Amino acid sequence: MAKDLKASSGKVAIPQPAHPDKRKQPLPWHRPKPAEEDPEAPSRVRAILDSASYVLSEQDLTFLESGEARGVRLQLEYLKPETLLEKHAIRDTIVAFGSTRISEPAAARRSVEALRQALENDPGNAVLVRKLAIAERILAKSRYYEIAREFGRLVGASRNNDGSRSKLVIMTGGGPGIMEAANRGSFDAGAKSVGLNINLPHEQYPNPYITPQLCFRFHYFALRKLHFLLRAKALVAFPGGFGTIDELFEVLTLVQTRKIKPVPVVLVGEEYWRRAIDFEFLADEGVIDAEDRELFWFAETANEVWTSIQDWYDACDASMGLHG
Repeated sequence: MAKDLKASSGKVAIPQPAHPDKRKQPLPWHRPKPAEEDPEAPSRVRAILDSASYVLSEQDLTFLESGEARGVRLQLEYLKPETLLEKHAIRDTIVAFGSTRISEPAAARRSVEALRQALENDPGNAVLVRKLAIAERILAKSRYYEIAREFGRLVGASRNNDGSRSKLVIMTGGGPGIMEAANRGSFDAGAKSVGLNINLPHEQYPNPYITPQLCFRFHYFALRKLHFLLRAKALVAFPGGFGTIDELFEVLTLVQTRKIKPVPVVLVGEEYWRRAIDFEFLADEGVIDAEDRELFWFAETANEVWTSIQDWYDACDASMGLHG
């Protein structure tokens, strides 16, 4: 190696680059302590390698699922969807909420017919009477499935003023019922749509109309709701139960307290919502202000929802424009 590195041509003789993974001569720690030096060394090394402490942190599921790693999990639940949504250029969404129990009309009708048949065979069964009454109410509300589907189609097929396809994307909770309907409408239009599933103790499946690369599963409701709002250009709430109401009031509270910029909030089905929540009572009791009653409005059809959202943005500064 004492030779002059200058080649006969006058150029520097470049050594062969090191292999990125291998060495000609292993380093001392590349080989375990041999048994001839200590007969018990191999078993001791094996015990170390098998120890939970030796597992790489990012591969240690027991550690990652522990209470101490909750902060890390919260960060990951934020980061993974955020990274993939950015990768797929999802920047503007319209969020659709609603009951998982409101099925499409044909399915709701089959449920009613099956219960009627069961009641004919057992006319005194009070449980069946109750189930049939509820199934009939679901059938009456199944029209909202069609409205949500049509709304998803309108968003999926929407165009910018220059005629190019809008970058607006439907986002739902990814489940059945109303959420399925909104995703399905976008699917009908050949557009992408997003689903944010929640991990629950019992088995569940995402609806089949979400874009596969844009369906995410969450452990924490809080992170899921954060992602609902990060890109939301509007919130559309169809009839629903605890989950829908929770998500609705989350948005209303954030807008009321000015923690987020105002967004259109549309409640589909005025009769349902006025019975479910007495907003006027809250205002009359003084627990909300009269102006808080103006944070949302009612609509009955998909076209009313869509045009009213556009009208809301038309009334705002052009810099808050709806189309991306």
